[in-house]
Amino acid sequence: MQDLGTAFSLALGLILSGDDGLARIVGLSLRVSLTAVAIAALVGLPLGALLAVARFPGRQALVVALNALMGLPPVVAGLLIYLALSRSGPFGALGLLFTPTAMVIAQALLIAPILAALSRQVLEAMWDEYAEQLRSFGAGVWRAVPTLLWDGRFMLLTVLLAGFGRASAEVGAVMVVGGNIEGFTRVMTTAIALETSKGDLPLALALGVVLMAIVLGVNALAQGLRELAARRGA
Repeated sequence: MQDLGTAFSLALGLILSGDDGLARIVGLSLRVSLTAVAIAALVGLPLGALLAVARFPGRQALVVALNALMGLPPVVAGLLIYLALSRSGPFGALGLLFTPTAMVIAQALLIAPILAALSRQVLEAMWDEYAEQLRSFGAGVWRAVPTLLWDGRFMLLTVLLAGFGRASAEVGAVMVVGGNIEGFTRVMTTAIALETSKGDLPLALALGVVLMAIVLGVNALAQGLRELAARRGA
C-alpha cells in the first residue's frame, strides 16, 4: 500500500508540475481524437440524417450494417488500415503508417459508424415529429436533411461527445497503426499500457487520472447538453 501511495503521490506531482512528457502525450491524444471526430462527423452526421429521412432500397441493410459496425473490434480496424497503408498495400506509397495521420484514420473509421447510427436514431424521432410540417413547405429530402441537422444540433453535440469519448479511450487500433513511438505517436492509452508493463506506475497513473478526468468531463458536458435540449424542446 505504501508503494501504491507513493506512486499516486508522484503521479499527482507530474500532473501539477505540468510535466513535459505528460503534456506532449496528452496534447497528441487530444489532437488525434478531435481531428478524428471532426472527420467522422463530416461523414457520419449527414449519413445518419439521410437514413432518418430517406426511404430507398437497401436502407434497412445499411442501418443494420452501421449498427453492426458500432461493435467493430478496434484491432480489426487497425489491422485493415495497417494492410492498406503498409508498403505492399494500395496506399503504401503515401508513407502514412506509424504516423499520427494513420491514427486519425483508424479512430475516424471506428467512430464514423457510431456517429451515423446514433444521429439516425436521434433525427429519426425528430423526422417523425416534423415530417408533415416540412412536407407542407415543399421540403424534399435534400432540404430536410440540413434542417434536421440544424434543429437537432444540441442533441447531436451529445452524439459527437460520445464519439470523442470513444476515440480518446481507443488503444487497439492506434497501437497497431501508430506503433506507440515515443514523442511521435504515443497517446494516453498506449502510453498507459506501455508504462504499466514497464513498471512506471507514476506516469501510468498520471495519464490514467487525466484520461478519466477527460471522460468524466465529456460525460458531464453531454448530460448538460441533453438537459438543455430537453428544456428547449419543452
